[in-house]
Order: sequence, then structure tokens, then C-alpha cells
Amino acid sequence: MGFLCENTLESIRNRAAHYDATNTFFDDDLTELRDAGYLAAFVPTVFGGSGLSLQDMTHEQMALAGAAPATALAINMHHVWVGVARAVHRTGDSSMDFVLEEAAHGELFAFGVSEAGNDLVLFGSNTQAIPHQDGSYTFHGTKIFTSLSPAWTRLGTFGVDTTDPNNPMNVWGFVDRDPEGVTVANDWDTLGMRASHSCTTHLHGALAPATRIVRRLPPGPSTDPMIFAIFSTFEILLASVYTGVATRALDLAIATARTRTSKASGTTYDQDPAIRWRIADAAIALDAIHPQIRQAAQDLDAGIDRGPLWYPQLSAIKTRATETALDVVNKAIRVSGGSSYFTRNELSRLYRDVLAGLFHPSDDESVHNAWATALLGPLSPA
Repeated sequence: MGFLCENTLESIRNRAAHYDATNTFFDDDLTELRDAGYLAAFVPTVFGGSGLSLQDMTHEQMALAGAAPATALAINMHHVWVGVARAVHRTGDSSMDFVLEEAAHGELFAFGVSEAGNDLVLFGSNTQAIPHQDGSYTFHGTKIFTSLSPAWTRLGTFGVDTTDPNNPMNVWGFVDRDPEGVTVANDWDTLGMRASHSCTTHLHGALAPATRIVRRLPPGPSTDPMIFAIFSTFEILLASVYTGVATRALDLAIATARTRTSKASGTTYDQDPAIRWRIADAAIALDAIHPQIRQAAQDLDAGIDRGPLWYPQLSAIKTRATETALDVVNKAIRVSGGSSYFTRNELSRLYRDVLAGLFHPSDDESVHNAWATALLGPLSPA
């Protein structure tokens, strides 16, 4: 049995349809997860958490996503920051230990990174980071897809300090939920992942004290351990969420095939060769994803250095997992027939939720570019 017991998962599953239909945040899920200690599950025991490994968390997030994809996707962002702080601490750097301490005491961490039209993601920002004499910074800009918008208490974000135009710096810090510096828009009305409430966040002087400034890095690709930890933890846990969605969809398709009866043959659809082939085809595709996630998580837990291939390989795992999940859900709907087209059908919701996987970094184009560069070298200057 995993960290989240079956009763908790079933309780969360029973609320998912309501949250989706009403486009409301998963408040009750969050309370139940907090009460179960899940916000501190990934925190090392020395900081007061349960000490689960990254590999453990992939299993937990798959299970949670099978119950409620939007809840799992949103809480993923909290776990990513915890995973980043773990990785940084392991290098002997204590600059992010406060994340582990506060997560153990119930603070909820969110990501304020994505910006409209900014495909640099971790390597550059449209947000301004303005320095102050005491070493603090205020952030001024607009972040999108900020999951956990109604409930987060700490926001990890970054912007560019251009005080020296010849030496701009990406500044990473953590801000509190202060209405004087942070405004959360009520603009989340999407096709899927509705309960995540990943609203737009406006930073208009959001203050990060000097003790909460964790990095100042030159813009562009970086070998800094924190940047790698953000990328690796995000990609692995995101792949886990969508793999959990696909697993649930396959389970529903199997259950439907066993109960639907063909008028023509008089037998249930699990005896239909075409249905059997399609279900097997979905299972074969899904089966290939699990060992990739497991091995990558094990290697990250062990601190194994795969060198320059880490980034393209992690990108490929995320892309392969989300594309496979989309394919598996599609096949599950084909197997389950027209009833799955109704919004009351869980597969209908899973289909809308799984589409969100297309929009998370890394996208298909950047994955192919990363692999081409790794294998062939960079493009020659024009």
C-alpha cells in the first residue's frame, strides 16, 4: 500500500466530477491531503517530513492522478519545489532549506515561472526583479498557469535584474501571498484540468526578502544544480501524473468491455477480437513508460550523472508519457463507445484533462531540438 490509502483516494475520486463540472478548486481534497501528511511526504525526515524518495513520489502521483487528475497536477507543483530543495540540500547548499522546513509545517508552495509568449521558460523572463539595499528584491510582471492559485502560501518565481545592462541576472526568490504585491486573477475557465485553478498571477512589487533569494544566474542555459533540479523533478513528476491518467482510462476501458454486451454476438465486448486488440495495444504502449520513469527517478535519487544527455532524456520521458497518455485515453474512449462522449462519463473528463499534457514544457519541438543538438551538435551560424 502507498502513502495515500485507498479510502483517501476514493474520497478524492468521488469529488473530482463535481469540481470539474462547477469549475471549482479542490478545497476538500487539499484538506484531506494535508491531514494525511501528503504535503510533507517528500520532505526528508530530518526536516520533519516522511522522507519519500522521488521514485516513491512517482507512484503516489500516479495513484492520485488516477483518482483526480487536476488535483494531482496542481499538488505536483508543491512537490516539485520540495524536490528541488531536497536536491540542493544534498549538494551541501542550505539556501533552500527553508522550503523543506516550511513544507513540513504546512506551507503550500506554487510555481510562478511561466509567462505568455516566453519560450525561454527557465532561462529568461519578462518579469523585472528590482534589487533593494537590504538584499531583498521586488518582482514586477505577470505569470500564467499558476496552479494552486486559491490556496498557495509561498510562490517561487524569478525575474531579470537589469540594474547593470551589461550584466543582467536572473533572480530566483520566494514571495508570500501578500495582496500589496500579488494579485491573483479569477480567469481559470479551461477545457480540462479545471480544479487545478492555475490562474494568472500579477506581481506588482511582490517582495522576496534577502533570505528568500536563492539564486542570481546569468540568463540562458545553466548548469546550476537548482535549475537542473527544477527541470528534472518537474519532468518526472509530470510524466507520472499523465501516466496515472492513462492507467485509469485503461482500467475503465477494461471494465466497460467486460460489462457491455454486443447485440450481434450476444457476448460481452471483452470477447470481441477488435476490442481485445485495441486494449492490448493501449496496454503495450503504457507498459513501456513505467520503466523509463522508474529508472530516471532511481538515477536522480542516487545522484547519477548522465552528463549532457540528462536534459534531452528527461524531456523525452515527459513528451513520451504525455503523448502515450493521450493515445491510451483515445483508445479507451473508442473501446467504451458512445456513452463516453457524455460529460457525466469519467472518460470524457479524462480525455479533456489529458490534453493539457500537450502544453507543459518541454514541448515536442524543443525535445527534438535538444536531441538533435546532443547527437549532431549545434546549428551552424547563418
